[in-house]
Amino acid sequence: MGALNDLEGFGQAVWLDFVDRKFLEAGGLQKLVDEDGLTGVTSNPSIFEKAMGHGDAYDSTLAKYDEENPGAATIDRYEHLAIQDIKAAAETLKPVYDKLDAKDGYVSLEVSPYISDDTDATIAEAKKLWAAVDRPNLMIKIPGTLAGGPAISSTIASGINVNVTLLFALDAYIRVAEAYAAGLEERVKQGQPIDKIASVASFFVSRIDSSIDKEIDARLEKGDAEAEALRAVRGKVAIANAKMAYQWYLDFLKSDRWQALAAKGAQPQRLLWASTGVKDPSYPDTLYIDTLIGKDTVNTMPPKTMDAFRDHGTAAETITQDVEGAKHTLAEAERLGLDLNGVTGKLVEEGVASFVKAFDDLLGSIAKKQPATA
Repeated sequence: MGALNDLEGFGQAVWLDFVDRKFLEAGGLQKLVDEDGLTGVTSNPSIFEKAMGHGDAYDSTLAKYDEENPGAATIDRYEHLAIQDIKAAAETLKPVYDKLDAKDGYVSLEVSPYISDDTDATIAEAKKLWAAVDRPNLMIKIPGTLAGGPAISSTIASGINVNVTLLFALDAYIRVAEAYAAGLEERVKQGQPIDKIASVASFFVSRIDSSIDKEIDARLEKGDAEAEALRAVRGKVAIANAKMAYQWYLDFLKSDRWQALAAKGAQPQRLLWASTGVKDPSYPDTLYIDTLIGKDTVNTMPPKTMDAFRDHGTAAETITQDVEGAKHTLAEAERLGLDLNGVTGKLVEEGVASFVKAFDDLLGSIAKKQPATA
């Protein structure tokens, strides 16, 4: 039992932000479940690009698929590979799902980043992937764009679990939390059960600091008159932003709207801290775990960050600590003109663009393995 196991005592679930065929086949995921209390897995186009686009781990599976499906489109060939990995991860996590009565044990598969601004296409793809994987502990990842909101409601109403991704701003998070509630309400109207429907809201962390800190450093280099105040908020804005999102979540749980759903067995949409790998070497490598621990939260960690926390992380309820300090940090950021709203808006666009590029690269790698035609 180590530090990762200790997080459960504070109500935080540990998920792995990584999927890879060799890792799954070698029992790496099962080991994390058994030894570290891991209860979930997330994937995205960048993760699959690293897994499938390099090496030969998927070549034999792809060759067999091509033999059985001559002339198949590259996107179908990718989905075949991805769905196999997701099914394998879901099988490993199924005992966790059963033990926790559908409250955890999930693996996430993302809709195509090409359709992030198309509500109808997102809904259709969510249903297609849900049917293809055919596992109750699957979550379909839908980006928290403006088009994503109604897609989330519709998908939840259809009985499909949703992981809302690419959330940076508080107002965007509120929008998708309300979309989740609306989906549950629609399902209640249809006379359908809601107690086994689950969702997480993936709130990205480190990328905010990376962007804000870059602006701070540029101003410090120019000898900004507010140097002391700028240094005081460096590396603190993302955590403060996440803490305020959690405060909104706690208030929402007390609302009449949520209480009506809870009375029918609704599960809260947990906040999931994503992008928790530290990018600035001057910060502790467990910074975005140590500071964001609390009830009904998830931290999805890349393997390197998970190893670091297992080795020297500190488990304590921190997400509710010094909320006034978090408010002060955000107020100072605004006073200093660091434009958090502008930063988070840009990060959504950049996040979608980075997933599109990763998907382009991934499909390009798979296309190169296309069998020669006679």
